[in-house]
Amino acid sequence: MAPSAVEVEPITVPDVATLKLQAVSHSGPYKELAATKYDPDAEAGLKGHDAAKYPDYLPTWDRTEKYPPLQPFEHYEHGQDADPSYPNLLPEGAVSVTDLTPTIGTEVRGIQLSTLSAAGKDELARFVAERKVVAFRDQDFADLALDKALDFGSYFGRHHIHPTSGAPPGYPELHVVHRGAGDTSSVDQFFANRTSSVAWHSDVSYEQQPPGTTFLYILDKPSTGGDTLFVDAVEAYRRLSPLFRERLHGLRATHSAVEQANGSLARGGIKRREPVVNEHPVIRTHPTTGEKAIYVNPQFTRDIVGLKKEESDVLLKFLYDHLGYGADFQARVKWEERTVVVWDNRVTQHSALVDWKDGQRRHLARITPQAERPFETPFEG
Repeated sequence: MAPSAVEVEPITVPDVATLKLQAVSHSGPYKELAATKYDPDAEAGLKGHDAAKYPDYLPTWDRTEKYPPLQPFEHYEHGQDADPSYPNLLPEGAVSVTDLTPTIGTEVRGIQLSTLSAAGKDELARFVAERKVVAFRDQDFADLALDKALDFGSYFGRHHIHPTSGAPPGYPELHVVHRGAGDTSSVDQFFANRTSSVAWHSDVSYEQQPPGTTFLYILDKPSTGGDTLFVDAVEAYRRLSPLFRERLHGLRATHSAVEQANGSLARGGIKRREPVVNEHPVIRTHPTTGEKAIYVNPQFTRDIVGLKKEESDVLLKFLYDHLGYGADFQARVKWEERTVVVWDNRVTQHSALVDWKDGQRRHLARITPQAERPFETPFEG
C-alpha cells in the first residue's frame, strides 16, 4: 500500500523540464531522490507466496519528488521513416506473426526488441500504429538494467513521469503496476461497490502531449487471469455513420488529472505534480497512418466543450458504450512470462482485468514515451 498522507515541504530537485524530460537517456541526479516508503510485504512474500522475482521494480512512493509542470516539446514520430515491409522487425522466415483479430492485436515470436536497430525501432512504431497492440513473446526486457530499458524507450519520445504511481527508487519514469502476493482483501474491497473491473482509458490523456508508442512488460503474473483488454478506436470511428462522424469533427473535450490526483491523496498516495486539465479533439489523427480515432475515455474525459451538461453527457455516454461494447473490434492479451506488450496509446484504449482472487502477485512495468499534441485533420466523408 502507499504511505499514509503526511504533508512535507518540497525539496529542490533538478530541472526535469530541461534535464530529465528530454529523455535522451537516464542520467544520474535522480538517483539522489531516495524512496521514503516501500511495501516490505511485497518484497518478502506473504502466506506461502514467493518473494517478488524483480525486487528492483517494486513500487515506492517518495514524497520529496515534486516536479514542475511539463513543458511542450517537439516530438518526432519515427514510424514515418519505417519501411512498411518491416525487413528489420519481421525478417522473413525468422519470426512467427499471428493476428489476434482482423483489425487489432498481433502476437510476434522470434525477434528480440532490445536488439533492434534504429531502422527496426522505426518499423516497430509503424507496425504497432497499424496493428494497435502487439504482444512480443520471449523478451529479455525484464532482465535488462533499468537504465537500458529506459534508454530503449527514449527513442520513441520524451519519458513521461506519472504524477501519482509507484516507481522504483531513482527511476520515476518507470510506472509500476503491482498487486502484492497474499493480497486478497483489496480485491474483495475493490468489488464491494463495483460489479466489474473493466475501466477503459487511454493513459494520461489529460497531458498536453499524451503518450504514443507505449511498452508494458510482465515481471510476475498469476497462473491465470489478469489479462488486458484493448479496443481499436480507429475501427470504432469507422463503424459510425458518415453523418455522425462529420458531427464529431471539430468538437473538443476536456481531459482532467484532478480526480486522479485527489484519489491518490485520499488513499494515502502521492502527487508529484499539480494536476492539469487540457482540451483535445474528440477525433484525433495518427501522424503516420493518417487514421482517425475516437479520443475520449470515461476515466479522464470530463465534458465536450461548448455543449450543455446534459448534451455532453449523452454524447460521451454513447461514445463510451460504443467503445466498451465493441467486442468485434477488441482484443484480449493473455500475459505469458517474458512478454512485452506494445500499443499505440493514440488509437487504442485498454483496461486491466482484476479477475484472480487467490493472492498471486501481478507485477508489471510500463515505459511511457510522450508523443505529439493531439490534432485533427478535416473530415473526409
